[in-house]
Amino acid sequence: MEDGRKLVILVDDNPANLRIGKNVLMEKYAVATAPSVDKLFTLLEKNFPALILLDIDMPEMNGYEAIKFLKSTDKFKDIPVIFLTSMTDTSDELMGLSLGAIDYITKPFHPVLLLKRIEVHLLVEAQRETLQRQAAELENFNANLQKMVEIKTQEVIELQDALLKTVAEMVEFRDDTTGGHIERTQLWVKFF
Repeated sequence: MEDGRKLVILVDDNPANLRIGKNVLMEKYAVATAPSVDKLFTLLEKNFPALILLDIDMPEMNGYEAIKFLKSTDKFKDIPVIFLTSMTDTSDELMGLSLGAIDYITKPFHPVLLLKRIEVHLLVEAQRETLQRQAAELENFNANLQKMVEIKTQEVIELQDALLKTVAEMVEFRDDTTGGHIERTQLWVKFF
């Protein structure tokens, strides 16, 4: 975002929940709201959020269907999703987490706890991204190191060959009878 704050998208079909959620979040985050999953997908065309807060029980497409789509799409699969819902059954929570949500928060939520949980998840996400970047850098370094080892090994082999040839020529040229034997043998081998 322009002001350096991370974008959080809040998706809920209840206008009051959107208003309350936005008021809580705007203190620390840039907030975009969507009253439906369709509006969420429209927002995602031009925005890449740090996190999505997603209600489950919505008309047209529910939160479970939405997260299935998000997690199956390369462009969106790494966006962390937290379900923010009034569904309190353990099986609902388990379903949400098994579909790829990183957390499940029931409404009504406590503003301080909501902000803290978002902060923790964004911190974990930032550390994950740092580890991925470092792993890629290490892989690149290893590939370059392997290439350097291959080049240096070839240089050593060429140097050894030149050194052996020079020593052999020196030995041969000391003797008038066998002098030039290596050169004649090389010519003969190249001929056949």
